[in-house]
Amino acid sequence: MTLSVALGPDTRESTQTGTVTSGDVLTAPDIPWNLVIWNDPVNLMSYVSFVFRSYFGYSEAKANKLMMEVHKKGRSIVAHGSKEQVEQHAVAMHGYGLWATVEKATGGSAGGSGKGKGKRG
Repeated sequence: MTLSVALGPDTRESTQTGTVTSGDVLTAPDIPWNLVIWNDPVNLMSYVSFVFRSYFGYSEAKANKLMMEVHKKGRSIVAHGSKEQVEQHAVAMHGYGLWATVEKATGGSAGGSGKGKGKRG
């Protein structure tokens, strides 16, 4: 008798028909993703800082630092985490009216002063 086994996208069937062994699980590193907030001509700096404090739970000092980075450099990485987490943050930022995008983190550094995940990360 041959067993039929449904395999997920991260497994592969072994050479024995219908069996999956623990060594067959393909592992990939959890690549971190960044939430980037961009400068815009609409939102006040105080409002951007308020959003960082209220949504992420950042201190006033950290929220103001990130807001100034957005204002002066045009963008700031305000959070990082799994792709799903960061995409949820981006949707939330859009709800607040901020321009937010998601990008893969480059090796070694999350790239900015906003490396923390915040209380929602």
